[in-house]
Amino acid sequence: MGIFGRKDTTPATSEPTAVNPGLAALTGDYTLDPAHTAIGFVARHAMVTNVKGSFQDFTGTLHLDGEDPTKSTATLDVRMESVETGNADRDGHLKSADFFKTDEFPAMTFRSTKAEALGGDDYRITGDLSILGVTKPISIDLEFNGAAKDPFGNERVGFEGKAEILRSDWGLTWNAALETGGFLVSDKIKLNFDISAIKNA
Repeated sequence: MGIFGRKDTTPATSEPTAVNPGLAALTGDYTLDPAHTAIGFVARHAMVTNVKGSFQDFTGTLHLDGEDPTKSTATLDVRMESVETGNADRDGHLKSADFFKTDEFPAMTFRSTKAEALGGDDYRITGDLSILGVTKPISIDLEFNGAAKDPFGNERVGFEGKAEILRSDWGLTWNAALETGGFLVSDKIKLNFDISAIKNA
C-alpha cells in the first residue's frame, strides 16, 4: 500500500527488493481524517453526462507496514444515508428501495484482503466490498501522495485511489429506458478516494 513516497527506479524483478530503512518510520496504525478525506463516485446519466456524488459520514483505518507493504491493510465503513449529489430529490431516490435501501442496509463496508506494490508510488489494495448485504471483491489502485507532520503535531499520510465497479454486481439494478436507446443510469460506476490518515498515538 502506497505509503512510501520515494520513486523506485530499480527494474522490476521476481526477487523482493530492499526497502529504504527510512520508510519503516511510517509503519503503524492510522485513522482516516474525515475532514480531509473524500469518498466519491461518478455515474453516467442519460448516456450524455456524468453525475458526481460523495458520502459525508464514514470511518476508516489503515495499518501500514513500511518494511513489507504487502502486509498493509485497510478498512472502511460508510453510512449510506450520508450520500450527497447536490440534488435533494436525487439523494432521496438513492436512499430509497430502488437503490441503497438505507433503512434496511445502513452501511457499506470494505475490508482489505491483499496489498501489492506496483512500483514507484503506485500500489493496489484488494478487498471485499459489501453493499445491500452482497459481498464481492474489488481492487483499488492507489497513489501515495506523501507523509508529513501537520502544525498540530499529527503524523499524516495521503493517498489518491480509484476503482470501477458494475453496480448490478451488488444488486443495484434499477434503471429506466431512454427513448433514444440505452438507459438512464450507467451500470459502470467510478469510485474515487482522496485520503488523509492520521497516525494513532
